[in-house]
Amino acid sequence: MERKIIIGTRGSDLALWQANYTKDLLEEKGHQVELKIIQTDGDRTQQWDTSFDKLDGKGFFTKELEEALLNKSIDLAVHSHKDLPTTSPDGLMVAGVSRREDPSDTLLISKNAVDEKQKFGLRKNACVGTSSSRRKSQLLAFRPDVELKDLRGNVPTRINKLRKGDYDAIILATAGIERLELDLDDLHVVKLNPEEFVPAPAQGVLAWQTREDDNELLEVIDEISDLDVLIKINIERQILNMFDGGCQLPLGVYCDTEEDDEDRLRFKVWISKADAWDKQPKQLYFDTLDTDGFSDMIVDHIHAIKPKKIFITKTFKEEDYLLNALKRLDFEVEGKSLIEFKQIRIRELPKTEWVFFSSKHAVRYFFNQDPKLENVKFGCIGTSTSAELRAFGKRADFIGQSTDIKLVGKQFSSKVGNSRVLFPIARGSMQSIQWQMVKRDNVINLEVYATLKHSIEISRDHEIVIFTSPSNVEAYFEKNTIHPHQKIIAMGESTGKALVKLKHKKYSMPKSFDDLGLFQAVLGIANY
Repeated sequence: MERKIIIGTRGSDLALWQANYTKDLLEEKGHQVELKIIQTDGDRTQQWDTSFDKLDGKGFFTKELEEALLNKSIDLAVHSHKDLPTTSPDGLMVAGVSRREDPSDTLLISKNAVDEKQKFGLRKNACVGTSSSRRKSQLLAFRPDVELKDLRGNVPTRINKLRKGDYDAIILATAGIERLELDLDDLHVVKLNPEEFVPAPAQGVLAWQTREDDNELLEVIDEISDLDVLIKINIERQILNMFDGGCQLPLGVYCDTEEDDEDRLRFKVWISKADAWDKQPKQLYFDTLDTDGFSDMIVDHIHAIKPKKIFITKTFKEEDYLLNALKRLDFEVEGKSLIEFKQIRIRELPKTEWVFFSSKHAVRYFFNQDPKLENVKFGCIGTSTSAELRAFGKRADFIGQSTDIKLVGKQFSSKVGNSRVLFPIARGSMQSIQWQMVKRDNVINLEVYATLKHSIEISRDHEIVIFTSPSNVEAYFEKNTIHPHQKIIAMGESTGKALVKLKHKKYSMPKSFDDLGLFQAVLGIANY
């Protein structure tokens, strides 16, 4: 292709990085490229402290670029794909997409607003800057105590506002921060897990938009486009389109893939959808081997969710996420643990290099005895156990995120190598992680609590029953049974095995060992 390709771009540092990145890719393929800076409505309104969801229309950062394409003053427009409306104007199309940078969001916190004991390491009642409805809805769901304040400007401007003290923390796309290689040493940086704090559809991806009839350029874009990324973000964008939403809909969708045991490609989707930024988002997880109709199924499922009556074998604290999230969606929740715990006194603390906790109770009954530890690292199962660890002023050096206990055990064994590992456990514990350790001689089990069962009769009106441990399963079935109208959720493989032992093979299992995983699992079966 001998003609010079004119790339249209906004003039911000990040937009110019994106345009130059595209220019470099095209020049590597031997093409001549020139940049042309175009100002958009979004750029002109950067001085307003107004949230985008208070503005009319869509495409604040794209409309003028699209007009330039149509009048042929540019050949190619480079967009942050998440800012692009789901449909292009007549005559234009997204010809290709870049590889995906880190799709997550990052929370930047002033050092004086850090509290490691709180969710995301952010102190109570902090003032957080963001103009995104999606980020507002998810942050309030996890941290209803925070104060939200709209935040405008390009990335460096937003960070400078944080440094000046206008905010205690701000939320930005990780990709934008990393692309600009900004110095953040004076701030506390928390990268938010995209499976928990779900990013915008196509976040971290560049969209290359051209005219539909520019066949010569369409062939050129094919040379640099990433097909694997395109397949994933098409699912994300289809869901966005089905909800008839622009970039300010309180919707997060993140699609990823993995190969299963038979080398088949499994598509995994995490979604967070709220009716408004100040409403509880519905948070779900789906997976499939066949993407045909997958997006339609997800959207239909979310529309069909209905409040249910739930019993869970857990005694709630007032601030527990699961209880509050379900109640905000009008679910009726009864929580009562059918077991109680009795502390076992630690008589001697063995020397160790690691301590691994497989439950919140193990953390609590271990640290309640004020053990004297030096130069010890900590491992745990799931985010709820790591949160309990933070409550005692400790941070986990390893967090097992999978519900596959064998996989977590193997990952932890690989992490610790030849180190000695202390496992605070319940009396009679199944020791599932310990059995995966390669160096069994380096495993030290220490009983720190015992489990006592308390069986009571539970109303059969509950439509969903959630079991949180094998002991709770045993206690429940001493005086109760499962009825045909009831659906079961089991917290982990050990709990599932306890159900199978009692002839109950049909149950769901959460994606993660925490309240969010249970919330996703509940909404995953609450559409009947």
